[in-house]
Amino acid sequence: MDVTWGAGGGNPSKIDLAKPTSSLAVAHAAINYCGLDTMLHLTCVGSTKEELLQVLHSAKTQGIRNILALRGDLPEEPSPKKNQFSHAVELVQYIRSEFGDYFGICVAGYPNGHPDCKDPENDIKYLKEKVDSGADFIITQLFFDVETFIKFRQRCREVGIHCPIIPGILPIQSADSLRHLTKLSKLKPPDMIVERVNQMKDDDKAIREFGVEISTRMCSALLEAGAPGLHFYTLNREVAVMEILSNLGLWNLKKAKQLPWLCSANDKRAAEDVRPIFWQSRPKSYLIRTQDWDDFPNGRWGDSSSAAFGDLKDYYLFTTKRPTKQEKLRMWGYPQTVQDVGEVFVRFITGQGGVTCLPWVEESELTPETTRTPLLHDLVRLNRNGILTTNSQPAVNGLPSSHDVYGWGGPGGFVFQKCYLEFFVSPEVFLVLLEALKTFPMMTFYAMNVDGSITKSNITTNEPNAVTWGVFPGKEIIQPTVVDPVSFPIWKDEAFALWEEWTSLYDRDSTSRRVIDSIRSTYLLVNIVDNNFVNCQMFEMFELVLSHIVNRV
Repeated sequence: MDVTWGAGGGNPSKIDLAKPTSSLAVAHAAINYCGLDTMLHLTCVGSTKEELLQVLHSAKTQGIRNILALRGDLPEEPSPKKNQFSHAVELVQYIRSEFGDYFGICVAGYPNGHPDCKDPENDIKYLKEKVDSGADFIITQLFFDVETFIKFRQRCREVGIHCPIIPGILPIQSADSLRHLTKLSKLKPPDMIVERVNQMKDDDKAIREFGVEISTRMCSALLEAGAPGLHFYTLNREVAVMEILSNLGLWNLKKAKQLPWLCSANDKRAAEDVRPIFWQSRPKSYLIRTQDWDDFPNGRWGDSSSAAFGDLKDYYLFTTKRPTKQEKLRMWGYPQTVQDVGEVFVRFITGQGGVTCLPWVEESELTPETTRTPLLHDLVRLNRNGILTTNSQPAVNGLPSSHDVYGWGGPGGFVFQKCYLEFFVSPEVFLVLLEALKTFPMMTFYAMNVDGSITKSNITTNEPNAVTWGVFPGKEIIQPTVVDPVSFPIWKDEAFALWEEWTSLYDRDSTSRRVIDSIRSTYLLVNIVDNNFVNCQMFEMFELVLSHIVNRV
């Protein structure tokens, strides 16, 4: 994706914690937390060399590798600043002189000619200067017919421009957007397009469908003519682009996962291929807390597991919109007992009753691993008996790596999982659990309370335990998810702190606040791994626990 310069308004030259829509913040989030290769637009008019250098260093720090170098709109009055650039070619030269080959640099091409350049030959000459100064590829300004692009590309080749030239496509989505974009680009659309849009000017849906139709035909012809890709000017409206790509056979909502978790697009994390399972439902939190690591685990969870985890001071920048206090109260209600809290967990797990989020889950939409898991019935039963589950996965024994729910890692492989369960439990029930676990020696566990004064485990080493792995042709076994005792105390602190999101909803002396705070201050956080992935007995073990609870009641 591209992020335009000055996205969201304000000062685009830095990550502004008070304004998470600044250009650098958006690009940073896209790369690091959405796993998207991202290009940052950068204009040079009105900025000094020092200001541009600061932006570029910030971009490098955040993992941004691609820059679209632009002149920018000329100000109505000349700026008094010194050490400024007036043309994009100067920005390209400056980036290369300061950063070498670190950034991939794109420049703009104008199939219909730059609006400020009256001589087409000079326009191509200036474009060649930008490429010769270090640009890697070209994205074109919008145009309205394929022949215009083909002729422009041919003129480029004739003067020695041999880098990739990607056509820029503007899907027509409304009469207003067409007028606005053509005014900015100083292009006149063909009469046929103007007439059709005017006929439908009060029907945006019909205009969008017309735009999709003509853009699909144009994109198909461009690809047939050898265009190396397509660049869409979306105007932050994705529906038309998705429809065009679907028509072209290029859109697939289900992208094969490289690993069970979403990989970052930051080159700094390129070697990372293993993570603790604790942050499975809060991957953005994990990425933020490890963003300053100099080394990432590769092959096994090793030395990096002892690196210092950062805090979550920037976390709110990179989450989907969290519900308001009123929305949380509507979902979570005013619990008077632990059983009431358990029912909130049940409604979230089952997707019923309007509970769309819990503090321990970043996304508001349940994943197929949750909604289609064979554990669903058992999870409901546990929560209704006061065992409050926050993370789980079922056992998987050699499913194809192409499986629509559990598959990852590419074709031709097989994936495996150990049954895993994480939950909060009262001290009384935990004692019952300890007795039940003695009957099932294949199960391993860790447990801690809020301040760490109670720490229990049936494992005597600090070695990580692989709970997800894959076998692929011609490769070593890949083990991307582990239970790691070194990082569990870090996760424990975060998991208990998340109860405060719930307690903060209620008055200090209310019963609801006392119930939630009692759970936070007295319960233990426990994780259990059933290492017998062939014949999982996790819930046979819990039958012993639940039968004791029922008999005691």
